[in-house]
Amino acid sequence: MPALTGRINAPRTNYAAVLRTPGAWKFYLAAAPARIGLAMTSLGIVWLVHGSTGSYAVAGSVTGGFAVAEALAGPQVARLIDRFGQTRMLPITLLAHAASVVLLIGVTVTHAPLWTLVTAGVLAGASLPQVGAQTGARWSHVLRGSPLLSSAFALEALGVGLAFMVGPALIGTVSSITSPVVGTVLATSLVLVGGFSLAVQRSTAPPPAKRDHTKRPERLLRKAFLALVATNIGIGIFFGSMQVAVTAYAVERGTPSLAGPLYSVTSLVGLVAGFAYGARRWRLPARSQFVLALTALMVSTIPLLAVETPLAMGIALALPGLAIAPIQTLSAVLAESEVESSVLTQAFTWINSGSAAGIAVGAAAAGRVVDTHAAHYGFAVALAATLVATAAAVVVKVSGR
Repeated sequence: MPALTGRINAPRTNYAAVLRTPGAWKFYLAAAPARIGLAMTSLGIVWLVHGSTGSYAVAGSVTGGFAVAEALAGPQVARLIDRFGQTRMLPITLLAHAASVVLLIGVTVTHAPLWTLVTAGVLAGASLPQVGAQTGARWSHVLRGSPLLSSAFALEALGVGLAFMVGPALIGTVSSITSPVVGTVLATSLVLVGGFSLAVQRSTAPPPAKRDHTKRPERLLRKAFLALVATNIGIGIFFGSMQVAVTAYAVERGTPSLAGPLYSVTSLVGLVAGFAYGARRWRLPARSQFVLALTALMVSTIPLLAVETPLAMGIALALPGLAIAPIQTLSAVLAESEVESSVLTQAFTWINSGSAAGIAVGAAAAGRVVDTHAAHYGFAVALAATLVATAAAVVVKVSGR
């Protein structure tokens, strides 16, 4: 991103300063097992249900119920967290999620009817702890107003990215070598360990929102914030369509084994780019950076429409990764600046829900287009998603407070 020329500080300085913040490294590391467990959970349900029923359709139905419930119920759980505090609500959420997973395992291994499986999946999704939103709220609490906050959010995005590289591989390995039940139990155990470890870190937990009956409650229905959620829906559509398009590209060329390595190129480049981005401070305003980063993502997606060879495809898939990580970090920065601290956990959760909804829409849309035409048309869906996201980012820029 050549336009972001005003940077200061050596690469290590910002991250070192962030982690020197009292209590920061403790809650960051405490949440690490939960991040990995959450990255394993959805795929673990696929392994669990398919292993018992032999049906990907049933597994997809249960996983779909899980995802929809997470997207819809997550912000409502986050509202309770903002109201009553993390240290009180997180243990309750963790226990509810554990009970839901136990129920899902029980009805799966006993070959219960489909509606029972879907109901259990919905309960597991609705009770899924929003660990990322809660650690984001902690970063805001300990660094509010500090120029280091952007680096803190970049560090958080790096942790999530690493978790989603380790988690899916781990659940696949454990489920295939032992059993899907063991894989699901491991995922939930990691969520519990990380979640309870985070809950006991009281010094960095944001205080519960104070209720002032003389004032109107803080709302999230602001134009800039809604546009930010729309941007993340567009990014989610981009990710969902890319998963399908890359897989279809590899299968069309008779090399399905290349699908995973090709798709991982974007993630790997994104991790490196995210680390480099967060290691420095940028003088350009965050809203301007956001528009530039999304424009860069849109432009970098265009070559995917034309490349043919696997090598060229690998290079083309590396380009979007340069923009993805700054976009994710800036989303958190802008959300934190647009809403009051009393609703910040909800704000982060709505952004995550928007991305999750976008992934589902993108995967469905790209799948239909690829079935009708060819793999490259799936990349066209991804390009269209970046156009929408960039337009929404412009709205964020002009209407932000």
